[in-house]
Parts: sequence; structure tokens; C-alpha cells
Amino acid sequence: MEINQKEYHNPIVWQRADPWVYKHSDNYYYFTASVPEYDRIEIRRSLTLQGLGEAQPVVAWRKYESGPLSANIWAPELHYIEGKWYIYFAAARTTETKEGLFDHRMYVLENDSANPLEGHWVEKGQVRTKWESFALDATTFEHRGARYYVWAQKDPDIEGNSNLYISRMSNPWTLAGEQTMISTPEYPWEVIGFKVNEGAAVLKRGGRIFISYSASATDHHYCMGLLQADENADLLDPASWTKSAEPVFQTSEENGQYGPGHNSFTVSEDGEDVIVYHDRNYKDISGDPLYDPNRHTRAQTFTWSKDGMPIFGKPVPDASDAAAMKD
Repeated sequence: MEINQKEYHNPIVWQRADPWVYKHSDNYYYFTASVPEYDRIEIRRSLTLQGLGEAQPVVAWRKYESGPLSANIWAPELHYIEGKWYIYFAAARTTETKEGLFDHRMYVLENDSANPLEGHWVEKGQVRTKWESFALDATTFEHRGARYYVWAQKDPDIEGNSNLYISRMSNPWTLAGEQTMISTPEYPWEVIGFKVNEGAAVLKRGGRIFISYSASATDHHYCMGLLQADENADLLDPASWTKSAEPVFQTSEENGQYGPGHNSFTVSEDGEDVIVYHDRNYKDISGDPLYDPNRHTRAQTFTWSKDGMPIFGKPVPDASDAAAMKD
């Protein structure tokens, strides 16, 4: 299906993976993402999506020299909840792996300043789940007066790296009650290199709640899947969620885009739906893909089908002057 996509000069931000964009009531776009050094959390803002690339980043928080918050600071997300700003992120004790898994846990920062580039970020601690195991990529959303938390974690009894879970929250840093698995890597496109479901992002429209997520290894096999539930369903019931059998966003050799994923959603300045994601513009990677810094942040508009499904299309080509922009 042909879709009319707004032209952004992609990449909009260079060397920023796991991008998170939030458009606030002040009309600013707020941006955070993993930095290549994995040692800090930055925030920047702009009145336009395109302008995020030129916006001056402000360091909100830096890793510790040792301990549980000292390595691999990954995938921060910025949320505005009941008058305060929160950053959700993952951190580890070491860059070493054990049985192929890192040692990440999930943490929360809070800032009561009107502008999150200002004020003081307070550590609210670890988000505790029912296991002490590899956990990351948390997001949160509100639905009908309840706040929910969606994240990726290793269940010690399930083979693979991570599954997706959902729980209610009693406050922005504490889970409450049932913790439900809503997706596990099962299709061939979810288990290439690693058995991975991660990087959830929530989209509400037309009486449905959609959760996009990313699957497989972080090279050109990385791609996006989609879950959906009826807005009237019990979101903590696994049976409420259905998974698309095929990826909804994936590598486009013809457009020179490889491994799109770990996305967020926002709207353009004129109200169109936008997907923000990272990928690379080359296929062959030297060494561990995790430490290749060239996952850049990209954006493009998307549309909806007659039956209410998002149509993401293909990752669009980089701007013709992208190489010159980089130089």
C-alpha cells in the first residue's frame, strides 16, 4: 500500500540509539536516547522534530564508578506524570555477561522542575519485579485512571533473553499486583541471533491499545513487531493481547536502512502520526553490533488502514545530503 510520508532529513539525530521523543503541552519535543558511551543520560528539546539534531543536550545524570548503576546505561525514556518528570532507564554493574546476558536492572529518576533540562534529578531507586534478573526497556502509560508499566525481562524458567511484561503501578516507581507476560519470542523473525522481545512503545487509537516492540539481534535482523488489545479488555490478561504474525517494520535493502527498531511515537507539528526509531545505513558491522555507534535516530510519518491498523511502511532513505550534514 502506498502511503504519503512527510519528509524529514534523516537521520534527525546522529549516533543516538533507542530514541524517545515526547511532545509536551509547551509544544516542545523532548528527546533522550542511548549515547554511544553508555555512560550518561542526556535530554534535549526543540520546537520542531527536525531541530532536535541541532539542540544542545543537557546531561541529566551520569553513571557511578562502581555498583549497580555503573555500566551500560541504556534506553532512557522521559515521561511527564502528575506534574513531575520521570526518566526510566536500565543500568548494570558490569559490561561483562553471564550465560550471554547482561546484568541490567530498571531504575527511575524524578524531577519536579517545569523544564526537565533544569532542576534536580532525584534517584527513586530500582523498579522491583518478581525476579532479580536481566530487565530493561521500560515504558509507562495511563489507561482509564490506572497507570501501567511495560518492560522486557528474562524469566529464569523460559529460554531466551527477554519477554514482554505488563503490570499496574502504585506510583511512578513501584509495581503493584499481577505481573503478566504478554509476549515471548516465538516467530522465526523474533529469534535470529537472540530470542528477544524488547523496546516496547504504546499507541492508542480507535478503541485499541497497540504495543510495538523490537525483536532479534541488534544487527540487520532487528525489526519491529506489534501487539494489540481492545481498550475495554483486561490488560493484565495475556489472552487480551494478540500479536502480528509478521514484522511491521524491518530492514529495507532498497532504501539502505538496516535493523530499524526500538521506537517511540509522537505527532508532527501539524498533527500527523510519527514513528521515531533507530537503524543503520549499512549492513556489515565489524565486531559486536552493540558497540557499533552508528545507530542513528530517524523519523517518518505513518498512516492507518481502513480496519484501524497502523501502516508504518518501510524505513525511508536517508536525506541525499546526509553525508554532507555529518561532515
